[in-house]
Amino acid sequence: MAMADIISFRKAKKSLSRKAHEQQAVENRIRFGRTKAQKENDRRLEEKRAALLDGAKRDDMTSE
Repeated sequence: MAMADIISFRKAKKSLSRKAHEQQAVENRIRFGRTKAQKENDRRLEEKRAALLDGAKRDDMTSE
């Protein structure tokens, strides 16, 4: 009858915790990780869209 390997629960728990944190970090990098250039481009596109929308507004003459 062979004896089982002895494991340290503390080390096993820490290892699982590290793996969980690393997985969360990977998900966050995918979700939130954008370069400064990408953010700036999105900001410019939003400003352009807002200006185009404001330029297409009609005056409401029925409220006079």
